[in-house]
Amino acid sequence: MQQTPFATDLQFLNRHTHVVVLNGEGGGQVVVAPDYQGRVMTSTTGGTGAPSFGWIGRAAVEAGQNQPHMNVFGGEDRFWLGPEGGQFSLYFKPGQPFDLDHWQVPTAFDWDPWDIAVRPDSSVRFHKHMVLVNYSRTTIDIDVERTVRMVSADQAGEALGVTPGDDVRMVAFESENTVTNGGRAAWTQQTGLVSVWILGQFNPTPSTTIVIPYQAGDAASLGPVVNDQYFGKVPADRLAIGPAALFFRADGQYRSKIGLPPSRALGIAGSYDSAAHVLTIVQFTRPDPARPYVNSMWEIQKQPFKGDALNSYNDGPVAPGKPPLGPFYELETSSPGLALGPAERYSHVHRTFHFVGPDPELDRLARAVLKVGLDDIQNGLRPARAPKTNKK
Repeated sequence: MQQTPFATDLQFLNRHTHVVVLNGEGGGQVVVAPDYQGRVMTSTTGGTGAPSFGWIGRAAVEAGQNQPHMNVFGGEDRFWLGPEGGQFSLYFKPGQPFDLDHWQVPTAFDWDPWDIAVRPDSSVRFHKHMVLVNYSRTTIDIDVERTVRMVSADQAGEALGVTPGDDVRMVAFESENTVTNGGRAAWTQQTGLVSVWILGQFNPTPSTTIVIPYQAGDAASLGPVVNDQYFGKVPADRLAIGPAALFFRADGQYRSKIGLPPSRALGIAGSYDSAAHVLTIVQFTRPDPARPYVNSMWEIQKQPFKGDALNSYNDGPVAPGKPPLGPFYELETSSPGLALGPAERYSHVHRTFHFVGPDPELDRLARAVLKVGLDDIQNGLRPARAPKTNKK
């Protein structure tokens, strides 16, 4: 899939919805859609023929009607809440089977517009109040404040510990997502916790590989490096675990998902498109292994608070003869499960960086942040076989 020029994507969005364009250094821009729950739809580094980095669900945008299961609008940074599956799920009604036919994203963060609270040139803040009922019939009253802001080159250098060179073009932004218990009852493990869940959708290509550094160590103390059982075990030519990082294919041809527990996740993930020479990095509030993380597996769970802090999804046909949702690939981050008393709050920060430039410069950034070089990323997976549909 080729990258669409940013100007083309912006024109398309302007025809169908109201957008807010944030401006950063060096011509960088970020497009935010209030009617699509304040999600970041796409971004660009600027310049002539500048690429658009976010995947946009054109069919859902053009339809202008609420779709079953999920409105696949796309976007590089969207707000969801976890857990997805299990006895405290927010995506399945009580007693329903955990399958795609019964899966439904809650309207509050799938269809409803969000109100703009503050709107300077380089940031925008949204507010949304929602009342949800989980699979165990617990009512959860939530206030959300979500701020999307540009990240400068100096701020990027401070956050990542390395500064991009003069030959590298960059666009970076962050979302700060604050959840407040708006009800009168405390949120407890006995009745179900929620987590902030931020998902970014990007354009898949045969030349794109996801790379996730992880905490090395003994499985007996840290647990497995990766959960690759969400939609059936991921084939070996699509997922590989190296000594410092794991590699996951991002071609949009095979529906699969992986997750890292908080004991393994380092608060960093990324991807590299070797054909377009684009390095993408996602950074988030560093996981705390001492806290519970909600489990999103589609089943009644023995351990509902032994979930993942970091996930990645590669889209593909959902069943034989059926189309994919996109296709796209995702980098997803989660907060801990939030045991908040009335009026207590928690903030989860999710940052996205795109770097475009010469491979030697991108290699330097990758080694500093992702702990592996571009050659490691490109050679981390076996050659792809002909795509096949995951039947699970």
